[in-house]
Amino acid sequence: MDNERRHIAILGSTGSIGSQALDVIRENPDYFQVEVLAANNNTELLVQQAIEHKPNAVVIGNEKKYDEVNNALASRNIKVYAGSRAIDSIVEMETIDVVLAAIVGFAGLSSTISAIKAGKQIALANKETLVVAGEIITNLARDHAVNIYPVDSEHSAIFQCMVGEFHNKIERILLTASGGPFRAKTIDELQNVSKSEALKHPNWNMGSKITIDSATLMNKGLEVIEAKWLFNLTSKQIDVVVHPQSIVHSMVEFEDGSIKAQLGLPDMRIPIQFALSYPNRLKSAFPRFSFADYPVLDFEKPDMETFRNLALAYSALDKCGNMPCILNAANEIAVEAFLKDKIKFLQIPEVIEKCMQNIPFLTAPGLEDLVNTDKETRIKAKETVR
Repeated sequence: MDNERRHIAILGSTGSIGSQALDVIRENPDYFQVEVLAANNNTELLVQQAIEHKPNAVVIGNEKKYDEVNNALASRNIKVYAGSRAIDSIVEMETIDVVLAAIVGFAGLSSTISAIKAGKQIALANKETLVVAGEIITNLARDHAVNIYPVDSEHSAIFQCMVGEFHNKIERILLTASGGPFRAKTIDELQNVSKSEALKHPNWNMGSKITIDSATLMNKGLEVIEAKWLFNLTSKQIDVVVHPQSIVHSMVEFEDGSIKAQLGLPDMRIPIQFALSYPNRLKSAFPRFSFADYPVLDFEKPDMETFRNLALAYSALDKCGNMPCILNAANEIAVEAFLKDKIKFLQIPEVIEKCMQNIPFLTAPGLEDLVNTDKETRIKAKETVR
């Protein structure tokens, strides 16, 4: 049986996606085996996960915490490594079948590239990888015959709608957005919203960064850019539709005018499991959807004047080059500043726009150019915050 199991490396195992992926693996012990766990700082949870799932190796990104993890696992047959370079190299292990890329932000780019170069199949939860370096990543995946399976619920929905339709041309996709906790609020009403209010997502349980991105609609903007690269689309083929119930996860419209939608309760374990098990659907005990509980499903246009981050993301996509990299880096700094009470909610897009206007634009950046753009943008964003 063991040679039929898929051996999984989870990069970002202590985060929201990583923890839910381990729920999926725990429910399917005959199908999945944890091969590698990697986390940045949360040593306590990483050690707990390692003791339960018995991986071949664990990596703690923060090198200062190596001794703590190593000592905790000393009596167990688990290799322990530390540092970002160790995360990049661990994905080359021959025993790994699938790499779940769930490290948040630009920090997840390097390890994803290493995994693709090693020929590993990618379950992609780190949307920033394709936002920042979409052309580089997709070319690399093609060159190494690597499949990228989306984990985001919206992109998973599109992928699921396309199964059996890969020969048919897409006219457009409709990315659904919950609208976050501030849907239908005016600019005046958003002037003094608090961090705790912004972190109360109505439907999804996510990490703090992605929850704030959802509140500003930047999460949807990043997903628009990600969809361009995953499905080879133009910005005009990607529409955002606000759907507050988060039941329809996204839709695909084909050339004949037919629309396919994927529905389900807002539960990230479903797209995670599909990405890890594709092309198979595994039986699950996840809660089932009932139309009786949702007699009405609402849809509306997003307010891109109030939630300017979505408009900025479309602008970055249309300009392309290193502009999405600038957008992403500036947003990471702005969100961090908001979470530390250094700026107000409505100042997040101001920081991003200032960086997009002032960082040098490159039409065809290489990987090194993107690394430099990311660094330069973060410096500029921090100056703007101050």
